[in-house]
Amino acid sequence: MDLRNSGFKLAPVDTNLFPGGFNNLSAAFMPLAVQAATAAIARICPEAKNLLLVPENHTRNKWYLENVATLAAILRQAGLEVRIGGLHVEEKTEVETATGKKLLLEPLKRDGARLGVEAFDPCAVLVNNDLSAGIPDILKGLDEQVLLPPLHAGWALRRKSAHFAAYDEVAAGFADLLRIDPWLLNPYHAHCGEIDFQARAGEECLASNVSMLLEKIRAKYLEYGIQDAPYVAVKADAGTYGMGVMMVRDAAEVRDLNRRQRNKMAVVKEGLAVTDVIIQEGVHTVERIEDKAAEPVVYMLDRFVIGGFYRVHGARAADENLNAPGMHFVPLAFEQSCTLPDPHANCDAPPNRFYAYGVVARLALAAGGLELERGAPA
Repeated sequence: MDLRNSGFKLAPVDTNLFPGGFNNLSAAFMPLAVQAATAAIARICPEAKNLLLVPENHTRNKWYLENVATLAAILRQAGLEVRIGGLHVEEKTEVETATGKKLLLEPLKRDGARLGVEAFDPCAVLVNNDLSAGIPDILKGLDEQVLLPPLHAGWALRRKSAHFAAYDEVAAGFADLLRIDPWLLNPYHAHCGEIDFQARAGEECLASNVSMLLEKIRAKYLEYGIQDAPYVAVKADAGTYGMGVMMVRDAAEVRDLNRRQRNKMAVVKEGLAVTDVIIQEGVHTVERIEDKAAEPVVYMLDRFVIGGFYRVHGARAADENLNAPGMHFVPLAFEQSCTLPDPHANCDAPPNRFYAYGVVARLALAAGGLELERGAPA
């Protein structure tokens, strides 16, 4: 979960159900991750001994492979036999991660309603491929195995607007329990379909929704005496890696995009065309690491917070997208964050702040569950 903390507001801005980046977690988090994996396996597939991990296709990205190695290590320490099956791997291939670890990628083999690799029949299949390019036939109809996450969690079908519609409900219920304004936990958002940035289709929908959201944000800023300049993030409604994102401070900006800006917004990962966008309230970040703008990223395994890191970008400001080339990662100091907040400490003291990050991440996870339940195939 990507979070933004503006000091007056703490909200999720993106929830990734197929996260890379497990290698960016501190080694100190490994016991928590192993414990979470063990509990999840006991609940989801208690007889599991074998697990198949299906990664992304970009096997030349050595830092992504480092993530795969870390995820496999967590699962192995939880007592599983783990093999790695590649969607487009035709023969056994050894690859090297960024730190020199060796991974064996094996061709996938389908046997009826089961998927595995040679001489390996797993109880569960864990997909670490976000399915941006669509759902491969080889993953469909695995009725005899546990498949995690479900296929409709992939970007071929999933939409950010559906996630944040579910989050609206979760945040409203939580805010009602605390008797606080749900806006303090939740970014305003809107949706535009039938977008074509190259042909300038959907431009008026986009501009009118940007204008409407900016007015709503200004009203809230006035209510709370906030001096920051409001802005919104326009994002591809499906996709990740920070692609297809732009920050907008005036509706006129989306009417006057130059060719380079249109090209940037027109396609995302795997070259897929952007046809829908979510317009989301921008949340300034007050977090600074090494005197650079930063935002917390919280990692969960099943229902457990297992750690996180700061995404840091020295060339970006507090009101810009930090998920961009040039970013780096600094592990979060989650010390004492699993205990209850200390009412005698400053609310911004690290244990209290990190505890709050974990709470908001759990709210986003609950919204993810609601989203997937509603989007499940009949």
